[in-house]
Order: sequence, then C-alpha cells, then structure tokens
Amino acid sequence: MQRIGVDAVSVDRIALAVKRSGPGFLHKVYTPAELAYCAGNDERLAGRWAAKEAVIKCFDGTGICFPRRRIEVLPGPNGAPRARLLGDSRGARVEVSITHHSRLAVATAHLEIPETAAMLPAPEAVVLPPRPRDAHKGTFGTAIVLAGSRGLTGAAYLSSTAAARTGAGLVRLLVADTIYPILAAKCTEVMATPVQEVAPGAVGHAAYDSILRQLAEAQVGIIGPGLGRDSSTWRLVVDLALHAQCPLVIDADGLNALADSRRSKGKLAKNRVLTPHPGELGRLTDKTAEAINADRTGAARKAAKEWGAIVVLKGAHTVVAHPDGRTSEDPHEVPALATGGTGDVLSGIIGGLISQGSEPFTAAVTGVYVHAAAGHRIAHRLGDSGLLAGDLLPEIPLVMNVLRQGGL
Repeated sequence: MQRIGVDAVSVDRIALAVKRSGPGFLHKVYTPAELAYCAGNDERLAGRWAAKEAVIKCFDGTGICFPRRRIEVLPGPNGAPRARLLGDSRGARVEVSITHHSRLAVATAHLEIPETAAMLPAPEAVVLPPRPRDAHKGTFGTAIVLAGSRGLTGAAYLSSTAAARTGAGLVRLLVADTIYPILAAKCTEVMATPVQEVAPGAVGHAAYDSILRQLAEAQVGIIGPGLGRDSSTWRLVVDLALHAQCPLVIDADGLNALADSRRSKGKLAKNRVLTPHPGELGRLTDKTAEAINADRTGAARKAAKEWGAIVVLKGAHTVVAHPDGRTSEDPHEVPALATGGTGDVLSGIIGGLISQGSEPFTAAVTGVYVHAAAGHRIAHRLGDSGLLAGDLLPEIPLVMNVLRQGGL
C-alpha cells in the first residue's frame, strides 16, 4: 500500500508558536536531535513541522498512529531530509521532501506499507468471471437492485455500489419516489431510478409490473437490503421471488418477507440466492438462532433443500449450501465484519458476480470469500473493531486483483 501526504505551514506561524509557548511547544513537537539541528531557526522548525504533518496524513486510515514527536526529520548523508519513525512502524517506509518559498514551508511525504495480511486458502469453488480485453460494459451485464426505504437509504447505497465495485457493467438502483433524491445524489456511479411507492419511502406491489419488466432485461436482481417492512413491500418481494426469470439475490427484509410467506417455500427457482444470518435463517426454518449455530452446515443444507434455493449462512466460517447437497465453508473469522451494512455489501458482491456470468453457487462462494478477505485485510490495518461497511467498497477490487494474479 502506498500513500502520499502534503502539508504547508507559514514560517511566521511556527515562530509565533515558539514565542508564545517556548520550550513547551518545542519539546512537544520535536525530538532532541531535531532541536539541536534547528538551533532555533524558524525556517528549519517550520520545514520539520510540515514534514511531520505530511507523514501523519499518509497514515490516516491505516490504523497506525505516529504523533509528531515520534517522527524525526533530519538531513541525510547528502543533505536531503530523511524521516525516521520512532516506534513500531509495521514495516512502513517513508520519504519526505521539504521546500521553502515566500516564508512558507511545503513538505510532501511518500509512504509504503507492506501488505502483510496473507490471503487465506480459497475454497475450491472460488472462481472469478473472466474480463476479456475487448469487453465493454454490456459484456458484464446489468444488475437491478431493489433496496432502501425511509431511514434505510445506506443499505441501498452499499449493496448497489458493491455490485459496481465487483465489476457489474451497469447497476440500476430502484428506490421509492420519496428517497430517490437522496440516492441520486449519493450514487454517482449507479443509476438511481424512482419507482412508485405505497407509503413515504416504501416501494409496494403497485410497482410489480414495472420492476418485473426491468428484471427481464437484467442478468441479476438484488432484492431486500433496507427495503422496509410494509406489507405491500413484502407482497411485492414474494411475487418477484416466485416469478422473476433472472437470478435473484435476496437479503435482509427480502428474507423476512419470504419467512412470512409459507406459500413460497419450496417454490423458488434454483437460481435464487438467500443470504441470511442465523436469526433470519431461524425465521425461514422455524428454529432458534442457537439451534442454527449448533449445526451451521446441517442447517444451511436443510434450508437449501426445503426452500429450493442456494443458502448463504453468514457468520464466522460462512456456509454456502446448494439444494443438490453441495456445501462450501469459508475459511475466514473476521469479527471486524460484525457491524451494520456489511451484509448489504455481500449481497451486492454476489449479485455483481452473477451479473458478469458466474453461476449462482459459484458466485455465492466466491462473493463470500472476496467479502471476508476484504474485511480481513482492513482488520489487519484497523484491528477487530471500527470497520465501517463502506470501508469494504474500495477493497473489493483489490482482493479480486490479487485473486486474478494468483496471489493466494
């Protein structure tokens, strides 16, 4: 990983700080060696301040923190400034440059941090769709995302953007009229499209025909993230799950709708992918979450057979089960992923892979691995807490690139 940091500071500002605070300011910011080198020279002090700030900016978001006094900037053998990190730098290397103009000190820093979070061995079914050199956006399909409701617009953003980050050629996000302005402003790379609502922020069955027509021209549909619990919304989800021709990834409130509709059990097409956590799978199978967790593989396999759909039982060592009895267990345990919105990202990844031509079971296993590996890499930098679902989005293509280069 490489980062660039830039900072500028007025020499007069540093001179004023020294005048006002004297030794207190100097010893808080500079090392003894730096103070000896600067010998009270305001320009040298300002140059080191700017260099330290540039280095600190490089570390932003990496989980590594170096206060100013633990970044030492002194002349190297050839006179150029050289930065030294005083403490556990986790292998980070940093270079700095300092220039002065019109009583202004300007510094740049270049940081390199080795990617030491090794990728875990991938399950056998992990396969990425090809990316032909002569491809265009139509080559990689269209994903239709039906998501979001009043107060839950983030889920729509995360799932649709994840599909785009995974490589879907076009992603169209269908949202209720009331929340359309929010998503239209938020999703610049996704085509947010308003559809008829039955209550403020809630898409209902009145939009069924329109949505079904759009799914007929798509390679995949992603239904449920943040969709809400209006009864008309649930009726819409169930009818789409039963009648849409393209593959569907059904998550969150989409799963709750299915659990409330026993008529749909066993009637879903085999190109449906259900992505429940243990509580949601419990509602789909009339069991407790504790019973699900007592035999996760068995519970996922039984649910896949009963519902006639691929089941992705989320959690540590996520299990993917096919109605024909095939199962796959992911190798990851990533507690940092235990935060709101990460499941929405997973549904988008799986849908994005299907959009590009992956068979649904392969897409589910591959999507689970990519999602968990992205979380694993971020957790290596941040630790086991503090990961935000949105942090996963830029990491998705990086993980996929490592996979394509055979870097397991």
